Amino acid sequence: MKSLKIIVLGGTGFVGRALVHALHAAGHAVDVLSRNREIQRELGVYPRVRTLSAEVYSVDALARLFDGADVVVNLVGVLQNNGLGGGDFQRAHVDLTEAVIVAMKKAGLRRLLQMSALRAGEGHSHYLRSRGEAEAKIKASGLAWTIFQPSVIFGPGDGLFCRFAPLLKIAPLLPLARAHAKFQPVYVRDVAAAFLRALARPDSVGQVYPLVGEKTMTLAELVRYTAQCLGIRRLVLPVPAFVGALQGLLFDPLPAGLKLYSSDNHRSLALDSTSTRSGLAELGIRPTPLDLVVPEYLGRSEHQRDLDRYRYRARR
Repeated sequence: MKSLKIIVLGGTGFVGRALVHALHAAGHAVDVLSRNREIQRELGVYPRVRTLSAEVYSVDALARLFDGADVVVNLVGVLQNNGLGGGDFQRAHVDLTEAVIVAMKKAGLRRLLQMSALRAGEGHSHYLRSRGEAEAKIKASGLAWTIFQPSVIFGPGDGLFCRFAPLLKIAPLLPLARAHAKFQPVYVRDVAAAFLRALARPDSVGQVYPLVGEKTMTLAELVRYTAQCLGIRRLVLPVPAFVGALQGLLFDPLPAGLKLYSSDNHRSLALDSTSTRSGLAELGIRPTPLDLVVPEYLGRSEHQRDLDRYRYRARR
């Protein structure tokens, strides 16, 4: 595959960092658009990656930056809104997607890879509704698009295992809303690999790929697995739906960065994040098992780490 010039929106986030690394390793030139270029310096270690300041909601600004590019990748997404309502979801998912579509047409650029979510457009949450609305706009755009719908994504620094780990370390009991919601966690590097494979395959145009791992787990099982990897025992207490709804209401007024849960999360979790299709398999990618990755970045027990340090010293 020839080297491409690729524009990535959302390239400084959790998935974005993994994808930029993979794109660069494959020989592509990458421009990462960021509203805060000065504080996003870590990608500067890659010689073919530039982090550019951009007003990403401006069609004219985007069109100028898209000029001469081959592909646009839109990874932008939010899981929490500031305060009440769904305005932040609408802006990040729908308004930005609209701006990207118009700017691509203005720049004469056709190839778009878009991150979405499993069950997009279903249920009653602002998150899933806005994801579905963005997908509908892309499908009607006339562009050469590919859409990816992941379940929850795991990897170092994730918002799943790394989110629960600090809570489990201090709380002997964890009340858990929607404890029976089901997921198929998918490794962040497998997600990045799916984008790369789609770039190389003309038949990926017009396709929607559900990205799921090999194992289906409930939320309660995921939390217990987190505790197991930490080498601690914790009691997970499933709570009734109305209690979870009250928990969401308590957190709703807080800024997005301070929310552990919200009413919109509660509505999203009413739907299982699972799929009978595997976009990874369709793209020729074998899913990475949880057990090969999660224990390494969550950290073993203090005892196990002491043993590992001792073995390392003994080998020297």
